[in-house]
Amino acid sequence: MGVLLWRGFTIDNAMAQCFGNMEDTSGKGRQMPVHFGSPKHHFHTISSTLATQIPQAAGVGFALRRTPERSGKSIAACYFGEGAASEGDFHAGLLMASTIPSPTLFIARNNGFAISTPSTEQYYGDGIAARGPGYGIDTVRVDGNDVLAVLSAVKEARRRCLEQGRAVLVEAMSYRVGHHSTSDDSFAYRARSEVEDRKKIDNPIVRFRLFLESKGWWDSTAEEELKGRLKQDVMKAFKRAEGLTRCELKELFTDVYGGEEPWHLKEQREELSGLLRKYGNSWEPWKQELAKFKGKGEELIKG
Repeated sequence: MGVLLWRGFTIDNAMAQCFGNMEDTSGKGRQMPVHFGSPKHHFHTISSTLATQIPQAAGVGFALRRTPERSGKSIAACYFGEGAASEGDFHAGLLMASTIPSPTLFIARNNGFAISTPSTEQYYGDGIAARGPGYGIDTVRVDGNDVLAVLSAVKEARRRCLEQGRAVLVEAMSYRVGHHSTSDDSFAYRARSEVEDRKKIDNPIVRFRLFLESKGWWDSTAEEELKGRLKQDVMKAFKRAEGLTRCELKELFTDVYGGEEPWHLKEQREELSGLLRKYGNSWEPWKQELAKFKGKGEELIKG
């Protein structure tokens, strides 16, 4: 999110994606909320499926190296957590980027938990960084809660990617003090006291704010003014996005294949059109229609 906002992706753009309204020009309402993507900002759509974009990033880096006007000027950057690093795509991506090679910067955020699975149950070792040298990839581990340390590490990693045309791995060590999602109760799998203790030392925003205050560059008045202004900006964008027209349902079938629409998509589109003509926007008849398939999963699979 920070990368997108820094590049000019606006709060209105973010809200449009979350609501799937007419201004969601990239996803057209087809993605889960907070799964941003923007060709304009060179940002591949976020995927919930773990690690899929690690080998994709290696491929993008390879393409950049083979493009004369981009070679030596651009790199691919890929963000993932320590949980994704337990997937096979992690190893495939690093092997590809190292062997070809390609200027790809892999940034792993190790926050200690993959949803409810602690890192101690994900691997037998002290982290992700040890895997980089095994693939011949320059690697650095950094305090992920230190803004300036991360900035320094990533700048150096990017320099090496560009100059060497090779991959670099950065592991940012952190701790997830919040729940995984709004439906997650993390105290079911970790002690509340553990979280409270880590909150005191693992807050990168507070640490950076205190650094700025120690230099006389920031104070509590500026902090409250910023929070108030940003909250107003977010709520204004929220209310605006809520009132815009949603993307049309026909967009569900577009952009899947290039060229002519295949027969099976035509059939699905026509079937959906028929159901809409029959039931309209009422949810109850739709539930009755879906109930016909209840318990028929095995039968459908065999068919």
